Amino acid sequence: MTNLIWLQEHGEEVVEASKQGFISDFTWLVPFLPILSFFVIMFFGKRMKSRGHNIGIMAVGFGLFISLLGFIELAAGNAAVEKTWTWFEIGEHLHIEFGMNYDFLTGIMFVVVTGVSLLVHVYSTGYMHDDKRYTIFYAFLSLFTGSMLLMVIANDFMMLFVGWELVGVCSYFLIGHYWEEKENSSAAIKAFITNRVGDMGFLFGIFACFILAGTLNITELNHLAEEGEIGGTALMIAALLLFCGVVSKSAQFPLYVWLPDAMAGPTPVSALIHAATMVVAGVYMTARMFVLFEHAGAALDVVAVVAAITMLMTAFQALVQDDIKRVLAYSTVSQLAYMMAALGVGAYTAGVFHLFTHAFFKALLFLGAGSLIHAAHTNNMSEMGGMKDYMPHTFRTFMIGSLGLAGIIPLAGF
Repeated sequence: MTNLIWLQEHGEEVVEASKQGFISDFTWLVPFLPILSFFVIMFFGKRMKSRGHNIGIMAVGFGLFISLLGFIELAAGNAAVEKTWTWFEIGEHLHIEFGMNYDFLTGIMFVVVTGVSLLVHVYSTGYMHDDKRYTIFYAFLSLFTGSMLLMVIANDFMMLFVGWELVGVCSYFLIGHYWEEKENSSAAIKAFITNRVGDMGFLFGIFACFILAGTLNITELNHLAEEGEIGGTALMIAALLLFCGVVSKSAQFPLYVWLPDAMAGPTPVSALIHAATMVVAGVYMTARMFVLFEHAGAALDVVAVVAAITMLMTAFQALVQDDIKRVLAYSTVSQLAYMMAALGVGAYTAGVFHLFTHAFFKALLFLGAGSLIHAAHTNNMSEMGGMKDYMPHTFRTFMIGSLGLAGIIPLAGF
């Protein structure tokens, strides 16, 4: 927090850092461009020769470019930036703001989300090329990415919750892309309803934080918890209510049941949900509020215990699956539980680093699975023997992803 530029009430600047990077002034474009591309693709995509995919690819690609430059500036020692604007005020006590917070955690998440999303956008041009709802698919893919990025850059719970819910809505449309089949529409509804259960607790947690601290600003909430100005049983209850949202969004026990069924959606969507958006939202939120959780009594102990139960249950469930995408889905739940367990025992750096590494090897595995399914015309692994001779490139890339998942040296999964 020492390198924090804090634009507090009414846009007044409080500078706590020696220098500020040039790119940080443009980081708001990273979530804005994919959201803008959603509207462009939705209204004009069908009239374009590319049917809209070039708009989505350019928006996310430019976002990745800004993210990489911004991350390099942060790594070079430039200041993190927080900017806040007043949304509305009611009386003296109700002061609602919105704004952006660009620090090292935001920088890492920007690289992960835009990097994996760009790969999925490009991959989908071939995977979905003959789909009759190709344009709508790309529109929601862009909105999905933009919503996650909006959540990541939010500096207060009001704006974070908007991105949080938009991610849930987009997942509903993308999982149910082939809605004519009952299995797909049921999976989309199951994902939507399960997430609403956890989100009710998350919303009450936000209300509890506001009652306790009188603010929804995330930096202020962490600061007040660290200084002991808010605490005790009330803060622990608020943290556990926030964790309810994490349990549903990041598929922890007992609300993990929606994630394996979400495999009914197109494989590129599975890759994006499992690697960079949706399920890592809960891990990110816990990391962002880590100081508050750390000072909220037994809250982190609960996080660790729930994560330990989840990682064991889902790892065993993965062993008895024959559908290649469901194996990867249960693997994702188990890996998310590792991230949450790391945060639960105080290993903040390990948890965030595993989020970063897992995103890339799990995206590789899902996109490799899509290649296999396309070639074999089945998801059943027992019908896929001897594919190495026919698909050598897929074999090599899938092997790299598998070794990363297994934690083999020198791959980053280790």
